[in-house]
Amino acid sequence: MAPFREHSVSAQDGARLYVRAYGDPLFTRTPLLCLAGISRNSKDYHALAQRHAGRRRVVCPDYRGRGRSDWDKDWRNYAPPVTLGDILQIMAALDLGRVVLVGTSFGGLLAMALNALKPGAIAGLVLNDIGPAVGAGSGGIMERIGRDHPQPDLTAAAAYLRAQFPHLSYRTDAEWLDFAERTYRRGEDGIWHHDWDPNIARAFLTGDTGGMDLWGLFRGFARIPTLVVRGGISDLLTADGLAQMVAAKPDLLSVTVPGVGHTPHLAEPEVQGVLDDFLDSF
Repeated sequence: MAPFREHSVSAQDGARLYVRAYGDPLFTRTPLLCLAGISRNSKDYHALAQRHAGRRRVVCPDYRGRGRSDWDKDWRNYAPPVTLGDILQIMAALDLGRVVLVGTSFGGLLAMALNALKPGAIAGLVLNDIGPAVGAGSGGIMERIGRDHPQPDLTAAAAYLRAQFPHLSYRTDAEWLDFAERTYRRGEDGIWHHDWDPNIARAFLTGDTGGMDLWGLFRGFARIPTLVVRGGISDLLTADGLAQMVAAKPDLLSVTVPGVGHTPHLAEPEVQGVLDDFLDSF
């Protein structure tokens, strides 16, 4: 049996959205809806999904312009309001009523906004290295995703990523090669390119990002169980930013991965047990 089912969901404007769904659709436990980082895709959640697919559904979409979803001819459609509409469309198409949200970086911001758009649908929240107080590290992200860095093969791609992101928690050659496979795709020219549309950056640098009140959205989780994972040297969710979140929500659970930057991959020894116990409580 395949580890996941593949779905193709049509957005309201006709764009094709790719979704991976793990686990039996008839499971009665609350499903997980996993939202990736700004340029990332469903493959980032494969390990987490496999750990929980024996007990519940785990749904992992590719946003438009990422992974196997359609690229949009109009870069303005990469703005968060459109992405949120796409996620709501996916939830409706896959009959996802009440869910536990797992959001990494940009995916965490989308998760907070979904709670406002779909009240009562969020049973729990995991924020991976993100919060309402976004640190200075966000600026460099747009520059990185706005350019392609083609590589001749996956081995070269892994070496490039290893040099660019030494703050990540991958240690072995196999782990870096897996990260490269989740980051690159082989193009028709035989060269490996980033697995996203670089025009995504334009929507955030010059487009309508929705004007979200992040602290207002976070306060909407006052009665919703929430776990925050933080990289110990992250410049996107700083120690001070996490302290502000705890002050605003005293029952907030958190775990920090020492020596790791933006973002933890959620399988670190410090994280995995805490995260799995949190998810198993639903």
